[in-house]
Order: sequence, then structure tokens, then C-alpha cells
Amino acid sequence: MKKIVVFLLLISMVLIGFVGCGEKKEESVSKEVNNKVVEEKESASKSSEEKTNGTNISTKKELSGTISIVGSTSVAPLAEKLAEEFKSLNPKVKVEIQAVGSTAGVKAAKDKTGQIGMASRNLKTEEEEWNLTKHIIAYDGIAVVVNPSNDISELSKEQVKKIFKGEITNWNEVGGKDEAILVVSRESGSGTRGAFEDIVSLKEKVEINGEMKKVSQVREDALIADGNGVVMANIASKDNAVGYVSLSYVDGTVKSLKIDGEDATVENIQKDKYKISRPFLMLTNGEMDDVTKEYIDFVFSDKGQEIVSLKNISVK
Repeated sequence: MKKIVVFLLLISMVLIGFVGCGEKKEESVSKEVNNKVVEEKESASKSSEEKTNGTNISTKKELSGTISIVGSTSVAPLAEKLAEEFKSLNPKVKVEIQAVGSTAGVKAAKDKTGQIGMASRNLKTEEEEWNLTKHIIAYDGIAVVVNPSNDISELSKEQVKKIFKGEITNWNEVGGKDEAILVVSRESGSGTRGAFEDIVSLKEKVEINGEMKKVSQVREDALIADGNGVVMANIASKDNAVGYVSLSYVDGTVKSLKIDGEDATVENIQKDKYKISRPFLMLTNGEMDDVTKEYIDFVFSDKGQEIVSLKNISVK
């Protein structure tokens, strides 16, 4: 009987050992599976984080090449700022900018001597027929400016028209000092001049060789300045001068006049209160190459339009 009892106890101990080993084995397998799941989750999370931070190798091809941008002296400073930021994001891209006037910029786009043409005015009727793609990147005000010493602070658009046509020739005719008015205007082909003359109605249709053409009515003795900067320098150095420049150029060396009671400000341009304003265009011809398309896309991105607004220009 004692032998039977001992035998049964031994069998019970063996069975308990098997159960314990099974539980440990299941616990080990369970831990192994759980650890594997955790590792996979951590790996997926790390991969996602790397992609988010841009540390993962991108499938997008790195941009390289050269973009030639030609045209308006008013748009050029803005294009340079945009290009500077664009190049910092794409170090292998080179951007060449030539400020030679709006008319030259439109022709460069037409002839494809530049990937992008710049214009600071609407296209003329004949230019519209060239089927260029217009990218309106902003709207810019044209400020009528005088020397800071001038007592005049406001003119009507009609008075501006008469001054530039030569119908008003002395500042005392508009409430100023008894001094002859020196008119400073831009060169032929300037987008700023073209826009200013259109807005202020300084062009008249005249028959030339049997054809009706629009001709500038700016007084013949006006001082012609090649570029916004040259206009600014002349106004700053001549007490009785008046001229016009892109709003983005205005600084403390000149005084911007109110026109019909409204200041030349970005806010007033956006609200359509300040009437002497025009579009800033970038023009392309046909299908763009990759690097040009990326630059145009950047111009219209949040960052690009932020740069536009920092230049005192009304964003699109």
C-alpha cells in the first residue's frame, strides 16, 4: 500500500512539471509575439517619422538646370527675391534675371529667348494674339511721387493727367508754390509707363500712315528716366519734380501723393480704392520644362506669396 501511494505521488509531481513547462512555454511564445508586434509598430512609426522629417530618400528627382527670366524692371526685384528663396530649396538650380523692360519681356516669352517673360502691364492687343500663358502673380500700385519738400500732398487723377500732358505747368495751379513743374516720365517700352498712361488716359488715337494708333500725350519736354530707380533719384534731387514709380520702390527719399483722397497702399489696392494700379505678369510660352514649372508653382505657394506681400505689393 505504501508503494502504491508513493507511485501515485511521483506521477502527480511529473504531471505538475509538464503543466508548469507548458505554461512557461506559452508565456515565452506570447512574449515573443508581443515583442515582435511592438518592434514592427516602432519600425513603422520610425519610418513614418523619417518620411515626415524628410530624412528618408525621396523618390522625387532633385531639380537642376537654369531658368532665364527677362523683362520688367518693376517685377525684377520681386523675381529676384523669389528666386533667392527658390534656389535655397533647390541648390542645383540657377536663375538668371534680366531687367530690360516689359515689352522686351513679352517678346522674350514669345521668341522663347527666356523661359519666363516679366511684364508690369496688361498685354497689348497684338501681344494677346501670341497665345502666351499669363501668370498674374500680384497687383502693384503706381505711386505719383514728388520731392519731400513739396507742399502738395494730394492730387486728383484729372490733375495728374493735365500735369503730364502739359496743361498744368506750375505748382501754384494746384495749390502749391509758384514754381514750374518738372515732369519725369519713363522710357518708351516701360511697363510702368504703359500702365500709367493707360490708367490716367494719357494716350490718344492718332492716324499714322492710314492706321489708327495710340500715341502718348506726355509733354514733349518731360525728363525721360530709364528705370524706377532713376526716376526716384531725379525726384529726390529736384524740388519741383513729379514722377511715378512702382509702389515697391517708394522710400523716404520721395513723397507719395494721395490720388482722389486715397493713399497708395497695399490695403487700398486690394480694396480697389487706389485706382492707379496694374498687374504683375510672368509669361510662359507652351509647355514648361520641369524646373520652370516648379519655380512658377513656388511663386504661387504660401511661401512665395508671403515674399510678394513683404515687397509692399498686393498679392493675387
